[in-house]
Amino acid sequence: QVRLVESGGGSVQAGGSLRLSCAASGFHYTNYSMGWFRQAPGKDREGVAGISTDDTSTYAESVKGRFTITSDNAKNTLYLEMNSLKPEDTGMYHCAADCWYEKTNGTWYATVWGQGTQVTVSS
Repeated sequence: QVRLVESGGGSVQAGGSLRLSCAASGFHYTNYSMGWFRQAPGKDREGVAGISTDDTSTYAESVKGRFTITSDNAKNTLYLEMNSLKPEDTGMYHCAADCWYEKTNGTWYATVWGQGTQVTVSS
């Protein structure tokens, strides 16, 4: 059974840091691009960061320089290090597998999703 289980969310003040983890199981982890998405209340889900099978990482402009995506292939675990957090980073963060970026509309997509972990940043 394919599973993605996120952890590490919480409530922090602006300027703080959090580290999200995503434990993957049930599929050949290293065969797929992985990513993090988030959804704020009343807004569409957006891609935050992605890492391809060759370890190339990409980021949304809004998080560049503040967030870092990494993958521990030995542990089948994806991470998102988030620093200098802002209130606008608040949202439900979802881990995703089999991700791709559509250049035609500038949108990230994925086929497998975790349940999410909540991140709340207060000012």
